[in-house]
Order: sequence, then C-alpha cells, then structure tokens
Amino acid sequence: MSEQRPPGTRFSDTHGREVRYLRVSVTDRCNLRCLYCRGGMETFIPHSRILRYEELERLIDLITTHGVEKVRLTGGEPFARKGFTDFLLDLRARHPALDIRITTNGTLALPHIDALRRAGVNAVNLSLDTLDRATYERITGRDLFAKTRDCLDALLEARIPLKINAVALRGVNDHELPAFVELAATHPVDVRFIEFMPVGEGSRWRPERFWPASEILADLSRLAALRPVQNTARSAGPARMYALAGGLGRIGLITPLSHHFCGVCNRLRITSDGRLRTCLFADREYRLRAILRHPRLGPDVALRVIESAARRKPLGADILNEQGSVRRRMISIGG
Repeated sequence: MSEQRPPGTRFSDTHGREVRYLRVSVTDRCNLRCLYCRGGMETFIPHSRILRYEELERLIDLITTHGVEKVRLTGGEPFARKGFTDFLLDLRARHPALDIRITTNGTLALPHIDALRRAGVNAVNLSLDTLDRATYERITGRDLFAKTRDCLDALLEARIPLKINAVALRGVNDHELPAFVELAATHPVDVRFIEFMPVGEGSRWRPERFWPASEILADLSRLAALRPVQNTARSAGPARMYALAGGLGRIGLITPLSHHFCGVCNRLRITSDGRLRTCLFADREYRLRAILRHPRLGPDVALRVIESAARRKPLGADILNEQGSVRRRMISIGG
C-alpha cells in the first residue's frame, strides 16, 4: 500500500477516473418491499454492525479532503433511521460548501421537509416507479402512494430541486409514460427512467421484465418533442437528459445495461455496515467498520484502505458480463 496522499489530492484509478462522488447508506431498514430491491427477504443488518453517525461523519470528513465534491445519503430508507435529520444538519455545519443530496421513497420524509430546506440540501431523488396507487402497491407491497405524492408536492412547494427515479419494468409500469411526461411537462422536475438491473440474490429480475432505454426513448418520442440536453453542471451524472418542448421539467434515461457509463464513473459507495464498494456491480468490499473501531488502527488506516481500493476500481460492465448478476441486495448496498 502506498503512502497516504496529502489532503486535496483526488483519489484516482488505473482507468484514469477521479473520485468526486460518494454514496453513503445510513441504514438498510426500509418500510417498503419493492420487488426489484428486497427480493422477498426480511432480515436486516443488526444495529451493532451499523455505522454510528459519528463514524459516518469521520469517513465523510476523510474522503472529502481528497476531492469528493458530492455526497448522497441513502438507505434503505434514510428517514427510517432515528436522528437522520440531526445528522444531516450536523453534516451541513461541518461541510458548508459540500453538495449534499438525499435519496428517499418519500413515505417518511414529509415531516422533515423544513429540515431539508434548513440544511440546504442540494437535491432530493424521490424513488417513485408509478403514478398509480394500485401499481404502487403491487411494486412496493405497501399502500403508501398518497404519502409519497404528498412528499413530492411538499418538495416542490419548498423549491428543493427534485428528481424522480422510476425503475423501468416491462409489463408493470410501461403503460405510464404519458402520466410521467405530463408530470415533467407541468412541474420543474427531472423524471428519470432507470433500466432494471440484476442486483441481489432473490431479486425478481427477469429478462422479460427488462425494458431497454432505446424502446423507452422511442415511446417517449411519440408522446412529446424531446431535445437532448448537454451535460452541464445541472445535468452531470449517468442520465441522458432531454428537455420537453414547452415543458417545465425534463426526462432522463439511465442505462447501466444497454449503454453503460463505466468509463466515466466517479463514485464510491459506503454501505450502512461500513463496507466500501468501489462499483455497484463488483461484489468485492473493503471492511472499514472494523478498522475504525480497532484501537490501533482507526481513521488513518481506513483512509489508506480507501485510497488503495479506489485505485483498483474496476469497470463494472466487464464484471456484470462475466458473472451475470450481483449477490448483495440493493437495499443493503445503498443503490
């Protein structure tokens, strides 16, 4: 393992990619049972193995000194963890200039909208695969569509930048494109369709459920005039974005399978039980929790492990082509 880099030096890998983005799962708990995420399994990680908030803060402190500009807090469902908004406010106080974003299913977030605004959250990604109550229950196993829709409206009212993430499921929500186009046309939101990925043992991923982005785009083009949007600061990321003629919002496509973006991937992931994943599709993980809690190791050693792991960051498409799927469930990875 090489000598630790001085603060300000970016983590980089052998493919020439620099790490600028960190996804942090604060919990694997979730009140939904989405068919593409949990795989029907009901077990959770024991609390003793979940990173404490102060441990998460320490890791974020370390990693942001090496060029990470954006941190996304996710779950499971982050608002399912007690004290999450206090952690969020503390994180903003520690890092006033950091780009902080949240991914949520919206069912528990409504009472915390003001805290999100006070924390200066840069954007919220709302997981919402359908605009129909019955289909929502079919996908999530819960009749909570009204809570998610109320959260969506409250985020818009608070003027917190909002992205809607919808997993594209053939035979499940492929009839709802007109409703999603209407949502993007009438509200300042980014509606992004994500290709269904074979992630997690027990997942209900099947080839017949796969709805490729090329077909989605063709169907969208019959519903609205779309104009490709250049990859600016607002639209940076894996999504290919399209403006709607005369619309307030935009439509996006995220294509991890049909047109992967591994060559420009700039992210690392920390799971709620303190494991570093350098790639969503790579099952290799680096155990940071034990290092942080070891009396003779601690943060300095954790940082060296992160640097070494980042250098070995793989091309996920090659891994997925070889192994076909990912073992760990999406809910415990953090997306």
